[in-house]
Amino acid sequence: MTPERTAALVVGIERYAAGPDWRLPGPARDALRFRSWLLRAGVPERNILLHLAPDEEPEPDVPYRPAGQPDIRHALLTELPALAPEVLWIWWGGHGVLDEQEHNRLFCADATVADKRNLHLESARASLASELLPGRTRQLWLVDACRTFVEEHRFRNTLPTETLPAGRRTHAHQQAVLLAATRGRRAANDPLRRAGVFSDAVLDILASHPPGGPWPPDAEALHRAADARLEPLRRQGLTDQLPTLALHGHRRGDHPAPPAQNGAALPRLIDALLAYPLTADPDERQTMVALLPSRTVSRMRRHPLPRADLVAIVTALRRRPGELWALLDAVSTLDDDEERAVALASAIRDVAGPRP
Repeated sequence: MTPERTAALVVGIERYAAGPDWRLPGPARDALRFRSWLLRAGVPERNILLHLAPDEEPEPDVPYRPAGQPDIRHALLTELPALAPEVLWIWWGGHGVLDEQEHNRLFCADATVADKRNLHLESARASLASELLPGRTRQLWLVDACRTFVEEHRFRNTLPTETLPAGRRTHAHQQAVLLAATRGRRAANDPLRRAGVFSDAVLDILASHPPGGPWPPDAEALHRAADARLEPLRRQGLTDQLPTLALHGHRRGDHPAPPAQNGAALPRLIDALLAYPLTADPDERQTMVALLPSRTVSRMRRHPLPRADLVAIVTALRRRPGELWALLDAVSTLDDDEERAVALASAIRDVAGPRP
């Protein structure tokens, strides 16, 4: 895989049809920085689809396309497949929310107060994971957008629910999706520097990628480095965001896919966790997650309600192979009741598949 066989969709939205209250300084500048990095790495300019909605003068000194929903849709469904890349980058900076079905919605430049046009991120990812995109690709998605709960915004109108078409399912594509924040959290922006905090960290890390080095850069290493860059800001109370990484498709170290779940599998797992007395106490739940190898869950704010907190913990852990089994080990370290452990192991198996 080489930069010459790479394509990118690069989106930065600062100005929305919804009006001045939606202005967001920084995403267009971040997108232009990312484009410049791609060009320096050797990606052909014709393979970079740049969609911007800049807010201030001067206008960018490079050609760009509009960032309305029809423009983004055409790029995803028509232009990217026509390029048939081996490596695909998706860069998105702008406003976003997490809908009530736990799906990420990224607002397009033509979003209005009445019609909040958006890209359904999971639908877009599924489209580009299908045979709609020819050949075999390695994809890296970098999304700097808030994932606050949609109900917190008290929108007068519901969100449009359009999803994108997809081809037949295939194992040909590998996708790494790196999000600026965990569920329910804001992605911080620096209005004075006109930069997203996450975007700025990622761009600095990419700038240090050696010319001629492995292509594309390793997504897991990028995630770790971005998280480390944000740690001092979290300690200072300047942000509480935690970058999150989700891997889709066959990669080294992948475990077999979990079995198809019935609707009762996840509630049964939560009930098995609630059977442990320690889960009733937020401090003990924090001790439990501190024993996990992944730091992401331990940094999440503990919900005062045990069931809601455990749902958030399990949802975060199930995105990475083996993490739910690590939860069993953590709980068993604090409470060695064998009967409860058997029930919890059975519930985890129904959700995560056999223990790796």
